[in-house]
Amino acid sequence: MTAEARQTASIGRYDNQVGRALDRLAKQAFARRLWERDAALWKQGAAGEEIIKNRLGWLEVVPTMMRRADDILRFADEVRAADFKYAVLMGMGGSSLSPEVSRLTFGVRKGYPDLRVLDSTVPAAILEIERHVDPTSTLFVVSTKAGTTVETLSAYRYFFNRVRSLKAERAGDNFVAITDPGTALEEEARSVNFRRVFLNFPDIGGRYSALSYFGLVPAALIGADIKGLLERARQMMESCGPDVSPPDNPGVALGAVIAELAMIDRDKLTLILSSEIQSFGCWVEQLVAESTGKNGNGIVPIEGESVGAPEHYGDDRLFVYLSLKTRKHEDLDAKVRALESAGQPVVRIYLDDVCDLGREYFRWEVATATASALLGVNPFDEPNVRESKDNTNRLLDDFKESGRLPEDKPLLDEGNIKLYCDAETQAVLDKIRAAGSSKDVSLRSYLKAHLNQCRPGDYFALMGFVHTSPAVDAILQSMRAHLRNAYKAPTTLGYGPRFLHSTGQLHKGGPNNGVFIQFTADDAEDVPIPGEAFGFGILKQAQAIGDAVSLRSKGRRLIRLHLGRDVEAGLKRVLDLIRTAVPP
Repeated sequence: MTAEARQTASIGRYDNQVGRALDRLAKQAFARRLWERDAALWKQGAAGEEIIKNRLGWLEVVPTMMRRADDILRFADEVRAADFKYAVLMGMGGSSLSPEVSRLTFGVRKGYPDLRVLDSTVPAAILEIERHVDPTSTLFVVSTKAGTTVETLSAYRYFFNRVRSLKAERAGDNFVAITDPGTALEEEARSVNFRRVFLNFPDIGGRYSALSYFGLVPAALIGADIKGLLERARQMMESCGPDVSPPDNPGVALGAVIAELAMIDRDKLTLILSSEIQSFGCWVEQLVAESTGKNGNGIVPIEGESVGAPEHYGDDRLFVYLSLKTRKHEDLDAKVRALESAGQPVVRIYLDDVCDLGREYFRWEVATATASALLGVNPFDEPNVRESKDNTNRLLDDFKESGRLPEDKPLLDEGNIKLYCDAETQAVLDKIRAAGSSKDVSLRSYLKAHLNQCRPGDYFALMGFVHTSPAVDAILQSMRAHLRNAYKAPTTLGYGPRFLHSTGQLHKGGPNNGVFIQFTADDAEDVPIPGEAFGFGILKQAQAIGDAVSLRSKGRRLIRLHLGRDVEAGLKRVLDLIRTAVPP
């Protein structure tokens, strides 16, 4: 099957529009200029162009990593020989999502350490790792491009202290760093004798780093076929080469479809994936959201939402269906055919086997760069991510001085659930309630008023600064399905603080078409951060409050529901209230 045949588009009346876009890209020599690192493709000023030129290393990283694959594999063998039973990767966003895809897609080969990804500041997540691994037989991978990521370094300090209490000066044997040259993490790693320091390429941004050390070292540790991944990526690299015309270029063609449909309000890029590769959607979500959500523009990736009947969708979707062609997915195939028959635009991408994820990493990187150029945004910065970080740091500084975080008075405190919003939001909700049938002062009436702010073209964003579990996730997924069916509105789900490094940029930098619900909860037990005056619980709270401040400053429609200590019970109650307030 050729690269072109692996990707088909059934977009009906939008064919001509996409065709014209591909013609424009051909006249601009887009593919050639992309490979020449022509920053002018993204319409930035001189300063922006310099930043872009230093973020295009992902285009040529595959052959470099093919030459370095044997070294990575030798390191994986060294880890096996040292009899490590577990590996814990501490990272955020681009440093953690590709490793998580590898763990969930490839599994762990016999004799290799079992990999867990830690990308949370919720104390329960730290404690869960600690209770399930023996620190002395665990390899901790500290993964951060900048070397300053607060979540990653806080986790590192905690576990390094734990290992040092057991192994003294040999603690460094249990640690590996993946970072850029010259970072504080590199200096720290060498000073305490980490087992290995992998220095990545500074001209690759975090979300474009899946085919670099950030993605390949963790994959090798669990026995994944990294040479196979790189070979498939090389094949896609050739298919997307500088001399391939846009219609025949899988990455450019996909990017053109995504951008052109987004510009006519089909900006909800809805990913449908067969079960074997389901986790890949989280990686695409970050890549697309953080790259395109700028200057009031943006494509909203919808990942993990159950596939509904055609009548549950509006006219704001583009569906992309990724499936293994060697497996049967009759139920999913039937649902996608129903969407096509109803006139929904659908792109299909076929994978030979799971190793084809190497192709997909590269295809989607090119597609995202192309879509961003057509939308007129810089896909290689993330200005609003910094904003939430600054808010968090300011709150933590205040905590160090006063010993507490600011806490607004709840609008309602009902049944162990507290509802928070600012005065402006309360006024809007009161006006909606007064105009409707929900005039009682209750959590149900305020929830209904908030949800009824949803307009055609909007989406719901559920943001949980809580510890995830199968039960918690199932409740939130049920909430998504109900909201989608009731409003014909797309839904997203993000767990904090990890989503701050992915969809968080889109929430604040993209268009104002989100209706946000933030969930917070009390911690049954806090966990100290060595060298800090606060623990992970306070850090998590500061991140939640800081993100809310940032969202409100952008005029986003936001409420916060504090669930108390029993997250599962609180979410069940919220789901019941939504179901009664807004019938499907």
